[in-house]
This record gives sequence, C-alpha cells and structure tokens, in this order.
Amino acid sequence: MTDLTEMGKKAREASRALASAGPKKDAALLAAADGLEREAPALLAANREDLEAARAAGMSEALLDRLALSEARIRGMAEGLRNVAAQTDPVGEVISGITRPNGLRIEKIRVPLGVIGIIYEARPNVTADAAAICIKAGSAVILRGGKEALRTNLATERVLREAVENAGLPADCVQLVPDTSHESAEAMMSLTGYLDVLIPRGGKKLIRSVAEHARVPVIETGWGNCHIYVDESADVAMAAEIVFNAKTSRPSVCNAAESLLVHSAVAEKTLPAIKKRLDEKHVELRGCERTRAILGDCVVPASEEDYGTEYLDYIMSVKVVDSLEEAMAHIAQYSSGHSEAIVTQSYESARRFTEGVDSAAVYVNASTRFTDGGEFGLGAEIGISTQKLHARGPMGVRELTTTKFIVTGSGQVR
Repeated sequence: MTDLTEMGKKAREASRALASAGPKKDAALLAAADGLEREAPALLAANREDLEAARAAGMSEALLDRLALSEARIRGMAEGLRNVAAQTDPVGEVISGITRPNGLRIEKIRVPLGVIGIIYEARPNVTADAAAICIKAGSAVILRGGKEALRTNLATERVLREAVENAGLPADCVQLVPDTSHESAEAMMSLTGYLDVLIPRGGKKLIRSVAEHARVPVIETGWGNCHIYVDESADVAMAAEIVFNAKTSRPSVCNAAESLLVHSAVAEKTLPAIKKRLDEKHVELRGCERTRAILGDCVVPASEEDYGTEYLDYIMSVKVVDSLEEAMAHIAQYSSGHSEAIVTQSYESARRFTEGVDSAAVYVNASTRFTDGGEFGLGAEIGISTQKLHARGPMGVRELTTTKFIVTGSGQVR
C-alpha cells in the first residue's frame, strides 16, 4: 500500500512554500491549463482505457458519462484553471481591523488551511478542479480518486505537477494517491498531523463513510436528492422546461433533480406536459397513486425508499401534494439539503418557500442545475457543502481558507 504518511510529510513541507507563493500560484495554474490542452491526446487515451474497463465492469451509461472526457471537456477543465487563476487571491485579505483603547491594532486576515485531502469518485475533472482551487487558496493537496478513473487521474497529475514545478513551487503541492484500495482510503482518513481537513466528494455512501470514520476534520460535500415543487400558480410550459433541464441535462451530477412535487390543483394539466418532455429522454417515473391515476400504469409505484434516493440516472420520483406546506414537509423529510426549486407565479409562495426550505441553494423559477461554483461566479469549486460549518453551498477558493489574528502593539503588557 502507498505510504500515506510519507505523502503527508511531503505535502506539509510543500504547503509552507505555497502559503506565501503569491503570483507563482497563478503562473502554475496557467501553465497547467496550457498543459492539459497540450496533453489532450494522452489524457483521452488514458480515459479510453478507463472507459473500456468501466464498461466491462457493467457501469451504467449515466456514470460512464460522468467518467468520460472529450476534447471539449478538457478545454473546459483548462478554462476552469484559468478562471481560478484570474480570481483575486484570498490569502492575506484583511477581513476586519480595529484599534483597541490600549493602542493594540488587531487585524483578522485570511490564511491557507495548510494541507487538504480530497477523496472522490469517478469524475476525472475533479482532479484538475480540486488541485487548482487548493493551490490558489495556498494549500497543498493530496487527492485520492476512484479506481474507475485512475489512468486518467494519473495522466492529469503528471501535467499538474510539471506545471507547479516549472512555476518554481514544489511538485508535491499536488499528489495523487495511486492506490485505490479501501485500505488507502482508511489510511487517509487517519492522517492526523498532516491533513488539516478532508473533503469527500461523491455519492451518499462515500460521504457517510468518510464522515463516520475520519479522524481528521471533515467538510461534507453533499449528495443531491434535489426537489422541484410545481406550485398551483405555476406556468405549465416553464415548469416542464425546468424539470426537463434539471433531470436530463446531466442526470449523473449532484445538482440534478431527483424528485418532483406537483400541487393537486394543477396536477392533471401539468403532469402530462412534464411527462411529455421527460419521455424524450425515456425517464422512468416512480410516483404516488394520485400520479398513477393521472399518468397511468407507465408510472412505477413509488416506495418510501424512492423518495429518499439520489438516482444519478434517468429516473425520477413524483408525488402530488395538496399544499405548499405539504411540499415543504416532504422536502424536509427526504432532502439531502443540497438544492430545491419552486416553480410559481406567486410572490407569497416564493417567499414562503425560500424562507421555509433549509437547503444550501433554494431556487425560484430556475433549474437546480445552476448550483455550481462556475455558475455562481466562484470559478471552479471543490464541491457543494450541505453542512452549516465551515462552509455551505459551492465551495470556491475563499471557502478553502481560514483566518488568523495579527496583533500589533508598541510595548503593551497585561
């Protein structure tokens, strides 16, 4: 098994140089962006091997899409790095400052976390995104991806390490754990003294495992059981388009909608319109008896488990509700706290929904697919936090820093 302790030591040493690297961080990210585009043929070749192995193992089409790279996706990865480089450096930012009556000047400033560990699953773009955000935030990173994307991740790591080193920084600012065994994940969760924080990024099972077993501090990124509620005043065409986009534009990601709630007053005209759009992508609906009475036996009877499931596939649970309050109660019971949306023409319903739904992102008349660092103007993101401490929602560069106090005196004693 890979010696995680040795990797931790190297990361800790590298983090000291990175903490005060200033413009070198941006130079490294820009060089990495160029490197990804230059090495696209090698990345695509590695990714083809990963895809072949995943298909042979029976991976679903939705998850294969999550794993797959293309020239366009590699360009997107490179552009993400350039966007992070273009952001204002948060390190050293003075958040607040006061002068006490005794003359002490107290400033609160933003500083790097130090060494960040990230455990993630099959999306290879996370390797570049996560490394970029950590570097910009002044922290070294140890990445541990899933076995499905190992070849792609290793090819990406080579590009990143070369770029970092060419910018005059230690290559060990970025390290990928080549061992994808369960034992390596457990070792990473126990890397006290080296990891300052551990971030799991993936499905419910992974996040829960890390949260329950890690001995280092954890920021939980959210699995996404996201809901769309169609209110009695909703525009039917708008509702159908929002649901179609939120469910089918990329069903394998955490901000895809998994559950649909429709007010009974509009269910008979709204559900057929929504189903007509979803049929274009052959979405399987699992609904309550009232849904089945409207749409027929093509709807699979929904179980209790269905309402709490993150499908990551062309499947959606459906329920007819009698009020906004019933919709919010359903969301409170089954939601993962990621993203929820209401489609309504009523200001009062929108206000009650946004005030009453306790998730990281709450939408009015828009798709849940916008819960993303880039769409929120944060650039690349490390994930969507569903916690309330230390960060919530898309975690960009600023969210991967902490603070310290600088106190300047002129001989004061207490």
